[in-house]
Amino acid sequence: MKPSLFYRFIKRAFDIGASGIALIVLIPVWIIAIIGILISDPGPIFYFANRVTKNNRTFKMYKFRSMRVDKSANEKSLRPDQDRIFPFGKFIRATKIDELPQLLNVFLGDMAVVGPRPAAVDQIPITRGGENAIVAQVKAGLTSPAALYDYLYGDEIEDEAEYMEKVAPTRLALDRFYIGKQTVFYDIKLIWYTVLCILGTIIKKPQKKILKEMIDAVNGDRRALDEV
Repeated sequence: MKPSLFYRFIKRAFDIGASGIALIVLIPVWIIAIIGILISDPGPIFYFANRVTKNNRTFKMYKFRSMRVDKSANEKSLRPDQDRIFPFGKFIRATKIDELPQLLNVFLGDMAVVGPRPAAVDQIPITRGGENAIVAQVKAGLTSPAALYDYLYGDEIEDEAEYMEKVAPTRLALDRFYIGKQTVFYDIKLIWYTVLCILGTIIKKPQKKILKEMIDAVNGDRRALDEV
Protein backbone atom coordinates (compact mmCIF):
# COMPACT_ATOMS: atom_id res chain seq x y z
CA MET A 1 0.00 0.00 0.00
CA LYS A 2 1.47 3.33 -1.09
CA PRO A 3 1.52 5.98 1.69
CA SER A 4 -0.81 8.92 1.15
CA LEU A 5 0.46 12.31 0.01
CA PHE A 6 -0.66 13.75 3.37
CA TYR A 7 1.42 11.20 5.27
CA ARG A 8 4.49 11.87 3.14
CA PHE A 9 4.13 15.64 3.60
CA ILE A 10 3.68 15.37 7.37
CA LYS A 11 6.58 12.95 7.64
CA ARG A 12 8.99 15.18 5.73
CA ALA A 13 7.90 18.27 7.66
CA PHE A 14 8.45 16.41 10.92
CA ASP A 15 11.84 15.12 9.76
CA ILE A 16 13.05 18.64 8.95
CA GLY A 17 11.71 20.17 12.18
CA ALA A 18 12.80 17.37 14.52
CA SER A 19 16.29 16.95 13.05
CA GLY A 20 16.89 20.71 12.93
CA ILE A 21 15.94 21.21 16.57
CA ALA A 22 17.83 18.11 17.70
CA LEU A 23 21.01 19.21 15.91
CA ILE A 24 20.99 22.39 18.00
CA VAL A 25 19.77 21.02 21.34
CA LEU A 26 22.18 18.09 21.33
CA ILE A 27 25.35 20.12 20.73
CA PRO A 28 26.61 19.38 24.31
CA VAL A 29 26.25 15.64 23.63
CA TRP A 30 28.21 16.04 20.40
CA ILE A 31 31.02 17.76 22.30
CA ILE A 32 31.16 14.96 24.90
CA ALA A 33 31.16 12.33 22.14
CA ILE A 34 33.96 14.04 20.24
CA ILE A 35 36.15 14.37 23.35
CA GLY A 36 35.46 10.76 24.34
CA ILE A 37 36.40 9.44 20.90
CA LEU A 38 39.64 11.45 20.74
CA ILE A 39 40.69 10.28 24.21
CA SER A 40 39.70 6.65 23.64
CA ASP A 41 41.14 6.12 20.17
CA PRO A 42 42.88 9.06 18.46
CA GLY A 43 41.88 9.29 14.83
CA PRO A 44 38.90 10.43 12.75
CA ILE A 45 35.91 11.62 14.78
CA PHE A 46 33.36 10.68 12.18
CA TYR A 47 32.76 7.57 10.14
CA PHE A 48 31.49 8.11 6.62
CA ALA A 49 29.86 5.15 4.91
CA ASN A 50 28.25 4.54 1.54
CA ARG A 51 24.69 3.45 2.22
CA VAL A 52 21.49 3.03 0.23
CA THR A 53 18.16 4.73 0.83
CA LYS A 54 14.93 5.00 -1.20
CA ASN A 55 15.12 3.40 -4.65
CA ASN A 56 18.53 2.03 -3.63
CA ARG A 57 20.08 5.45 -4.16
CA THR A 58 23.54 5.67 -2.65
CA PHE A 59 24.35 8.41 -0.15
CA LYS A 60 27.05 9.24 2.37
CA MET A 61 25.88 8.33 5.89
CA TYR A 62 27.43 10.01 8.92
CA LYS A 63 28.21 8.40 12.28
CA PHE A 64 30.48 9.04 15.23
CA ARG A 65 33.33 6.57 14.95
CA SER A 66 33.01 3.79 17.52
CA MET A 67 35.48 1.30 16.03
CA ARG A 68 39.19 1.24 15.34
CA VAL A 69 39.92 2.03 11.72
CA ASP A 70 40.30 -0.98 9.42
CA LYS A 71 40.34 -0.25 5.69
CA SER A 72 39.95 -3.95 4.91
CA ALA A 73 36.76 -4.34 7.00
CA ASN A 74 34.07 -6.54 5.44
CA GLU A 75 30.77 -4.71 4.96
CA LYS A 76 28.95 -7.74 3.57
CA SER A 77 28.27 -8.86 7.13
CA LEU A 78 25.23 -7.62 9.03
CA ARG A 79 27.26 -7.83 12.24
CA PRO A 80 29.96 -5.34 13.30
CA ASP A 81 33.40 -6.66 14.19
CA GLN A 82 33.08 -6.63 17.99
CA ASP A 83 36.85 -6.77 18.50
CA ARG A 84 37.28 -3.40 16.78
CA ILE A 85 34.86 -1.52 19.06
CA PHE A 86 36.77 0.49 21.67
CA PRO A 87 35.30 0.91 25.21
CA PHE A 88 33.83 4.40 24.73
CA GLY A 89 32.56 3.19 21.37
CA LYS A 90 30.53 0.50 23.12
CA PHE A 91 28.91 3.18 25.27
CA ILE A 92 27.93 5.45 22.38
CA ARG A 93 26.64 2.46 20.42
CA ALA A 94 24.53 1.24 23.35
CA THR A 95 23.03 4.71 23.86
CA LYS A 96 22.78 5.36 20.09
CA ILE A 97 24.88 8.51 20.45
CA ASP A 98 26.98 7.23 17.55
CA GLU A 99 23.92 7.70 15.30
CA LEU A 100 23.43 11.41 16.12
CA PRO A 101 25.29 12.69 13.04
CA GLN A 102 22.61 10.99 10.95
CA LEU A 103 20.31 13.80 12.03
CA LEU A 104 22.14 15.77 9.34
CA ASN A 105 21.26 13.04 6.83
CA VAL A 106 17.62 13.38 7.91
CA PHE A 107 17.69 17.17 7.59
CA LEU A 108 19.19 16.94 4.10
CA GLY A 109 16.55 14.43 3.01
CA ASP A 110 18.68 11.32 2.53
CA MET A 111 17.03 9.65 5.53
CA ALA A 112 13.89 9.89 7.65
CA VAL A 113 13.51 9.67 11.41
CA VAL A 114 11.53 6.44 10.95
CA GLY A 115 12.37 3.93 8.24
CA PRO A 116 14.38 0.76 7.57
CA ARG A 117 18.01 1.15 8.59
CA PRO A 118 20.38 2.18 5.75
CA ALA A 119 22.02 -0.82 4.13
CA ALA A 120 25.63 -1.07 3.05
CA VAL A 121 26.03 -1.29 -0.72
CA ASP A 122 27.47 -4.79 -0.28
CA GLN A 123 24.36 -5.81 1.68
CA ILE A 124 21.81 -4.91 -1.02
CA PRO A 125 21.31 -8.54 -2.12
CA ILE A 126 20.47 -9.46 1.49
CA THR A 127 18.49 -6.45 2.73
CA ARG A 128 16.94 -5.19 -0.52
CA GLY A 129 16.83 -8.35 -2.62
CA GLY A 130 14.06 -10.86 -3.31
CA GLU A 131 10.92 -10.26 -1.27
CA ASN A 132 12.73 -7.46 0.57
CA ALA A 133 12.93 -5.41 -2.64
CA ILE A 134 9.82 -3.53 -1.45
CA VAL A 135 11.92 -2.03 1.35
CA ALA A 136 13.56 0.23 -1.26
CA GLN A 137 10.21 2.02 -1.65
CA VAL A 138 10.90 4.20 1.40
CA LYS A 139 13.76 6.27 2.76
CA ALA A 140 16.17 4.69 5.17
CA GLY A 141 15.62 5.82 8.75
CA LEU A 142 17.04 6.23 12.22
CA THR A 143 14.65 3.75 13.79
CA SER A 144 12.19 1.06 12.73
CA PRO A 145 10.66 -2.18 14.02
CA ALA A 146 13.68 -4.08 12.67
CA ALA A 147 16.10 -1.64 14.30
CA LEU A 148 14.38 -2.03 17.68
CA TYR A 149 14.42 -5.82 17.37
CA ASP A 150 18.09 -5.77 16.48
CA TYR A 151 18.84 -3.40 19.36
CA LEU A 152 16.97 -5.44 21.94
CA TYR A 153 17.99 -8.91 20.76
CA GLY A 154 20.42 -8.90 17.86
CA ASP A 155 23.10 -6.91 19.67
CA GLU A 156 23.39 -9.74 22.20
CA ILE A 157 24.60 -12.18 19.54
CA GLU A 158 28.20 -11.68 18.44
CA ASP A 159 28.70 -14.80 16.32
CA GLU A 160 27.84 -14.00 12.70
CA ALA A 161 26.54 -17.47 11.80
CA GLU A 162 24.27 -17.50 14.85
CA TYR A 163 23.09 -13.97 14.05
CA MET A 164 22.21 -14.89 10.47
CA GLU A 165 20.26 -17.92 11.70
CA LYS A 166 18.43 -16.46 14.69
CA VAL A 167 18.15 -12.72 14.04
CA ALA A 168 18.44 -11.85 10.36
CA PRO A 169 15.23 -13.55 9.12
CA THR A 170 13.04 -11.70 11.63
CA ARG A 171 14.94 -8.46 11.14
CA LEU A 172 14.36 -8.61 7.37
CA ALA A 173 10.71 -9.58 7.86
CA LEU A 174 10.20 -6.57 10.15
CA ASP A 175 11.46 -4.26 7.40
CA ARG A 176 8.79 -5.68 5.10
CA PHE A 177 6.22 -5.38 7.89
CA TYR A 178 6.91 -1.66 8.27
CA ILE A 179 6.28 -0.98 4.57
CA GLY A 180 2.63 -1.99 5.02
CA LYS A 181 2.24 -0.36 8.43
CA GLN A 182 3.28 3.23 7.70
CA THR A 183 1.11 5.84 9.40
CA VAL A 184 1.82 9.01 11.35
CA PHE A 185 0.67 7.37 14.58
CA TYR A 186 2.74 4.24 14.06
CA ASP A 187 5.84 6.34 13.38
CA ILE A 188 5.24 8.31 16.60
CA LYS A 189 4.85 5.03 18.45
CA LEU A 190 8.18 3.77 17.11
CA ILE A 191 9.93 6.98 18.14
CA TRP A 192 8.54 6.61 21.66
CA TYR A 193 9.55 2.94 21.74
CA THR A 194 13.07 3.94 20.71
CA VAL A 195 13.32 6.37 23.63
CA LEU A 196 12.09 3.67 26.03
CA CYS A 197 14.56 1.12 24.67
CA ILE A 198 17.52 3.46 25.05
CA LEU A 199 16.47 4.42 28.57
CA GLY A 200 15.98 0.73 29.35
CA THR A 201 19.54 0.02 28.27
CA ILE A 202 20.90 2.85 30.41
CA ILE A 203 19.09 1.67 33.55
CA LYS A 204 19.64 -1.99 32.62
CA LYS A 205 15.95 -2.85 32.26
CA PRO A 206 15.49 -4.16 28.70
CA GLN A 207 12.10 -3.49 27.15
CA LYS A 208 11.00 -7.10 26.80
CA LYS A 209 7.40 -6.15 25.99
CA ILE A 210 8.56 -4.14 22.98
CA LEU A 211 10.74 -7.02 21.82
CA LYS A 212 7.77 -9.40 22.12
CA GLU A 213 5.57 -6.98 20.16
CA MET A 214 8.11 -6.87 17.33
CA ILE A 215 8.35 -10.67 17.21
CA ASP A 216 4.56 -11.07 17.38
CA ALA A 217 4.16 -8.59 14.51
CA VAL A 218 6.18 -10.84 12.22
CA ASN A 219 4.55 -14.04 13.48
CA GLY A 220 1.14 -12.47 12.89
CA ASP A 221 2.07 -11.65 9.29
CA ARG A 222 3.29 -15.20 8.73
CA ARG A 223 0.09 -16.70 10.14
CA ALA A 224 -1.97 -14.44 7.87
CA LEU A 225 -0.01 -15.62 4.82
CA ASP A 226 -0.46 -19.26 5.84
CA GLU A 227 -4.22 -18.77 5.97
CA VAL A 228 -4.44 -17.37 2.45
